[in-house]
Amino acid sequence: MRWILIVAKELEHAKSRLGAALPPEERRLLADAMFNDVMAAALASARADRIAVVTSDGALLARAEALGALPIDEKFPRGLNVAVALGTRELAMHGADTICTLLSDIPLVTGDDIDAVLDTMRPGPSVVLVPSRDFSGTNIIARSPGDIIATRFGTMSLVKHLEDCRRRGVACEILRLQRPALDLDLMADLAEFVSTAAPTHTLNQLARLGIGPH
Repeated sequence: MRWILIVAKELEHAKSRLGAALPPEERRLLADAMFNDVMAAALASARADRIAVVTSDGALLARAEALGALPIDEKFPRGLNVAVALGTRELAMHGADTICTLLSDIPLVTGDDIDAVLDTMRPGPSVVLVPSRDFSGTNIIARSPGDIIATRFGTMSLVKHLEDCRRRGVACEILRLQRPALDLDLMADLAEFVSTAAPTHTLNQLARLGIGPH
């Protein structure tokens, strides 16, 4: 069974790197909009069988469940990699043989992008990595089985994931996808996002903040 696992920080603590430009409530609303866009992409995937969301944010858990996703309560913020490990263990108990993990701050991602990742998976143990725009981070990782390697989200995660695959002898593909490569961490990222004029919850929220088109 192929699962999508969306990992999300608590809304109150999300997008801290934008703290110098946006006050807490605006960052919360932006993170909420991005989550909605990533969830919409997951729901649009034709290749995935189920969706799960791991977070300690009660509002996001309730929304995930209302949309038919499996809510996995992190209880309290533990960091992205610990949250993914928690979700991975839970999904293994639900029969997952492939887990495609998405971060909740890549609002341009589409169902077609997710399907492209799943279609790239090789038979047997394998990993597919979708890098960030600067080719240092990892914005999507698909693993079969789900625990074939641990996730290493953070600084230089792409290199760390590749090294872990090499060390374990696991087949690994890098799939460059333009839309999910853009994560929104800096004001420059927001400006680039707005220039795409994509009809998303995130674009609407940026417009309300006076950053997007009016």
